[in-house]
Amino acid sequence: MDHKQIANDILRNIGGETNISYATHCYTRLRFNLKDDSKVDKKELEELPGVIKVQEQSGQLQVVIGNEVAKVYKALNLDDRLTEENGEGKPSTEKKGNLIGRFFEVIAAIFTPVIPAIAGAGLIKGILGLVTAFNWASADSDIVRLLSLVSDTVFYFLPFFLAVSAARKFKTNEFIAIALAGGLMYPTILQGAQAIAEGGPTGLSIVGLPLPFIQYSSTVIPIIIAVWLLSYVSRWVDAIMPNAVRVIFTPTIVLLIMIPLELIAIGPLGSYLGLGLAEGVTWLFEHAGILAGGLLGAARPLLVIVGMHYGLMPIAIQNVAVLGFDYLIPVFFMANMGQAAAALAVFIKTRDKKRKTIAGSSTVSAFLGITEPAMYGVNLPLKRPFIAALIGAGVGSAFITGFNVTASAFVLPGLTALPVFTGPQFIYLIIGFAINIALTMALTFIFGFEDDGGKKKREDENPIVPSSEKSELVSKVIIQSPIEGVIVPLNKVADATFAEEIMGKGVAINPSTGIVKAPFNGQIVTFFKTSHAIGIRSDSGVELLIHVGLDTVNLEGKYFTAKAEQGQTVKKGDTLLTFDLEKITEAGYSTVTPLIITNTGDYKSVLAESVQEANYQTDVLTIEK
Repeated sequence: MDHKQIANDILRNIGGETNISYATHCYTRLRFNLKDDSKVDKKELEELPGVIKVQEQSGQLQVVIGNEVAKVYKALNLDDRLTEENGEGKPSTEKKGNLIGRFFEVIAAIFTPVIPAIAGAGLIKGILGLVTAFNWASADSDIVRLLSLVSDTVFYFLPFFLAVSAARKFKTNEFIAIALAGGLMYPTILQGAQAIAEGGPTGLSIVGLPLPFIQYSSTVIPIIIAVWLLSYVSRWVDAIMPNAVRVIFTPTIVLLIMIPLELIAIGPLGSYLGLGLAEGVTWLFEHAGILAGGLLGAARPLLVIVGMHYGLMPIAIQNVAVLGFDYLIPVFFMANMGQAAAALAVFIKTRDKKRKTIAGSSTVSAFLGITEPAMYGVNLPLKRPFIAALIGAGVGSAFITGFNVTASAFVLPGLTALPVFTGPQFIYLIIGFAINIALTMALTFIFGFEDDGGKKKREDENPIVPSSEKSELVSKVIIQSPIEGVIVPLNKVADATFAEEIMGKGVAINPSTGIVKAPFNGQIVTFFKTSHAIGIRSDSGVELLIHVGLDTVNLEGKYFTAKAEQGQTVKKGDTLLTFDLEKITEAGYSTVTPLIITNTGDYKSVLAESVQEANYQTDVLTIEK
């Protein structure tokens, strides 16, 4: 996947970077707040290779990419340019949308950058649980102490992490935000909170106002509220401060206002709110566990579709911090496993090679906790597998909540999260997992889905004979890909000769491997001395040009190795050429490989297949005589 190419194509179809007021990304999707929605070409966006789905939610354009989203976002290179445009401390021009939508968008923007650290620490905490549960090391051993330190660091100092991401979201100074987190985590406050249990003072008194000692480590809500208010206070102070002393006195006054206000009012309010949420979730699951778990497990994929699942994230983290366990994460796990099971059933049942490829790869990512590729690429388009996944996840979630299954840390809810579920209830999680998988797959098979059985309809209506077979009766010829990678429409290739079809119609592929194989039986009619391009004629007369990269002739054969020669007869699957993908890219050349039917005029039509990725068995061109 050429992340830079995809990023450029996305920018072009959303009106360019000047049309963006705010941009971020989550696990699988790019999120844009745009100045002018009319500049978006949604249809063209959805047809881009690498784009799974495009949707608008709460005034925000969301482009679902999948596992490669972070790399595509990095290729966009928007962070610095957008900061310069909006200006430090200036309000963003992002659109408001409805109140609920804005809330979930803010939560997503704040937590997404922090999730890798939280999930990594959570998994280590789960491993620590295994170590102590099975007595692999004593509780006071050095290795256990080290693992405890590593797993607790992120959670203990969570206000610092959230301060940075919240400052970026609210467009305020990150270092002053960190100072606010430091106020919450100052030893006087934390040690005072610990001393309360031993009969110590409950707080300080500032000009008659109580400043309570509260344990703020691992908290979520106080620092987010504080940084949000900071964004307004800092702009207000900055606006009234003379230019000559602004650099020194603006942060001074802001800190003098914000840290006392945070410790006297914001911190206690946020702490009590977080405690109330944790106790509320506990009460709900203890008194209506089966119903609550079942409904949430079935509904979570629907929340993912609209982006509202991020609203539950702070509650889960708060539960772990306050209670030491959480009921929500096991339900999240069940919801993800339902989507994985449905995609797996489609993979087993379908006879369509393209659908099988997509279902197989998305099944793996879903089992690891990333469900958007399975949802948008497989289950939702087929409808019935998605319904089966909702039912299976609901039943599995109801079962595990009935047995009070909890998680000991916040993790990405996939199979790698299993260590955080260790304990007496672990067996019930495994049983619920088995129920979920079995029921979802069974329902997918029972409900069925529309499957063309490997283009069965097209074969019935107009039989397709392999290109290697000579026959006057052949009406269509199917060309399979000579290279593996991501499909790129020919008109998107950054070379006018190819893009304008001057040499003929065809398609292009952004290669994922550096191996070119013969797509049919035939003969090599041209093999350039620089080895970057091959002309091959099939037994049925199709002439195909395989041009590896753009302007790669300038490399004069460097990084290319010919495995065949001009005039040689080849069979489908024979290796024709190998090339060093990374070194060609490092040399500054695009590796996008056009596949051109150079005798296009001999045929009625040359059509590119509507696929996103190709392997050596993927049909990429249909030629009608």
